[in-house]
Amino acid sequence: MEEKLRLYIGISIAVLGMCMMAYGISRGEMSVVMIKATNICLECIGIG
Repeated sequence: MEEKLRLYIGISIAVLGMCMMAYGISRGEMSVVMIKATNICLECIGIG
């Protein structure tokens, strides 16, 4: 029984995470995150 509960909780968390990702992408947050990641990467190697 405990193993089934863990499976259901894991699947529920994965589905919730996918829903949150879809919501963020629909709001246009993906480009914001990509710009920030690029800036951090460039600063790290000393170009930006």
